Amino acid sequence: MTARSAELTAFFATNRDVIVCALTSVRGSSPRAQGTFMLVGQSGLFGTIGGGALEYMVIEHARRLIVSGRAQEAMDVPLGPEIGQCCGGRVGITLRCADEARRHSLVAQVAAEEAALPRVYVFGAGHVGRALAQMLALLPVQLSVIDTRRDELELLPAHITARAVAMPEAVVRTAALGSSFVILTHDHALDFLIAQEALARPDSPYVGMVGSATKRARFASWYIGEGGDATNLARLILPIGKQGLGDKRPEVIAALAAAEIMVHIGQREAEIARVQDSGKLEAMIGR
Repeated sequence: MTARSAELTAFFATNRDVIVCALTSVRGSSPRAQGTFMLVGQSGLFGTIGGGALEYMVIEHARRLIVSGRAQEAMDVPLGPEIGQCCGGRVGITLRCADEARRHSLVAQVAAEEAALPRVYVFGAGHVGRALAQMLALLPVQLSVIDTRRDELELLPAHITARAVAMPEAVVRTAALGSSFVILTHDHALDFLIAQEALARPDSPYVGMVGSATKRARFASWYIGEGGDATNLARLILPIGKQGLGDKRPEVIAALAAAEIMVHIGQREAEIARVQDSGKLEAMIGR
């Protein structure tokens, strides 16, 4: 069971009566997309349909359904001055009681959605690696932290997937299609081996390494000397978090790198969506 599906199962266990509030239609601007759902219990919530006045209105309406014993209702809400929002769109929302079958279906749906999330591997559980892992754990990715040092991995929160591996570069070869790789180990030679493997994978949206301009120059020289393709070097993000703040605090580097990783993943997903019907997808990912 995945983390979010486990959270959902726990929510159902503590909320006897639950209303499923789903956005069934979206016209114009809306805080969330069609298909987004939120669960409302008498005292608990799971998920969000965008917050603000709309969400508070739906929560109150759902709890009135619970009290009245009604099983289903529909709402059509303009997102304008009438409710104190200025999105300008309009949403349709269905509110239905979650029976046992619906509960099982939602847990399976959430688990499937999590299984389809992009994978991100963080190599290195030092100060920056731990800070980055804790930020990525909040985002819609499947995260794994890899290190040769078991004692460093034990400093991570229990909910983060961590693996002690003797040869971390081998993990890159077997990682799922579309995985991203962030390299922050305690050993520059190991960093180089991991990056060499990662750059050999054209399907990877993001390959990043912590370091400096000097480290990049040294890696480039070593990589070319080992027979690497010079054109691949353009794909390497080094240093990570390249927004140019020059702030070397681990938490700041991690915040900038997390944003950078999500931008690259989003760009690759958009690119795949554009070409998947054109017959060019296999060429793009190197299959």
